[in-house]
Amino acid sequence: MSTPVSRAGGSEVYRRYLSAVMFHGHASARACELGATDLYALNILQLAGAMTPGELGTRTGLTTGPTTRLIDRLEQAGYVRRVPDPGDRRKVIVEPVGRPAALDRVVTPARQRIGEILAGYSPDQLDILFDYFARAAEAYQEAAEQLRS
Repeated sequence: MSTPVSRAGGSEVYRRYLSAVMFHGHASARACELGATDLYALNILQLAGAMTPGELGTRTGLTTGPTTRLIDRLEQAGYVRRVPDPGDRRKVIVEPVGRPAALDRVVTPARQRIGEILAGYSPDQLDILFDYFARAAEAYQEAAEQLRS
């Protein structure tokens, strides 16, 4: 394991981490011939499940037109499909289609490396890490929602 980082240096380490995650996301998207927003939307759909185009637009921060074009691109690439809403056939639901093989191939090396890093932590340390990730994700989500309103 690496040496502990002071609180003052922690901010820089954290910013480097976030930048690396974003850089990897952009590189992964390009390797799958997707845009970064396309990959972000696909991730949202895989985590949250099927949703209306309006919900997807809200979660990605896109307006109606760009959301429609985003769904068109993902549908054309075979990552999602539009299906009628079972509760209201006038509405459409966007749902992910399986697990994209190209994306899995692209992100597997990073996932393996992260898995190796996590294997070096004790169960108690992992509990703390995953508690942090869950709480930080919620904090970032709330902050983004405040910025949008």
